[in-house]
Amino acid sequence: MDNASPLSRREALAQAQEALLAWFGAHMRPLPWRRDYDPYRVWISEIMLQQTQMERGVQYFERWMAAFPTLESLAGAPEEEVLKLWEGLGYYARARNLIQAARAVVQERGGVFPASFEELRSLPGIGPYTAAAVASIAFQEDVPCIDANVERIVARLLDIDTPVKEKAAQAAIAEAARLLLPRG
Repeated sequence: MDNASPLSRREALAQAQEALLAWFGAHMRPLPWRRDYDPYRVWISEIMLQQTQMERGVQYFERWMAAFPTLESLAGAPEEEVLKLWEGLGYYARARNLIQAARAVVQERGGVFPASFEELRSLPGIGPYTAAAVASIAFQEDVPCIDANVERIVARLLDIDTPVKEKAAQAAIAEAARLLLPRG
């Protein structure tokens, strides 16, 4: 596909987009953070699910929301309490970054959650993937969430021979992911 004409590449990506959306529609799981796409809930789920299996993430998410149902409740919580609830998930820097980011949003932004990819990236512990996930899911910003799974699928769609972590492959994957995005 690397040598395909721009039109055939667009057509292939349009077909892939349609197939991926149909698959998601048929196989989407009813997850607790999908109930209302609240940015706080989406953010917490994305951080929890890093290096965590889905089933375990759901259990921790529900416990977390019972203890810290709002951004303000997390921002006001003692670190020890947050870390105690995080026990078993590992990578405690994630929990500490959640506290720091929640406090920054409450203190510096009056509790208004950042609504764009760029603003989200300014918060502690929010990298490109998490910023894209929150911006696209909670705020409908047209920004792709590119993780290893997306890299693998797009590389196969485009028949990219270059290792996906190389700069040329990353650029092609990012462009294709943008084209695959449904608008809004």
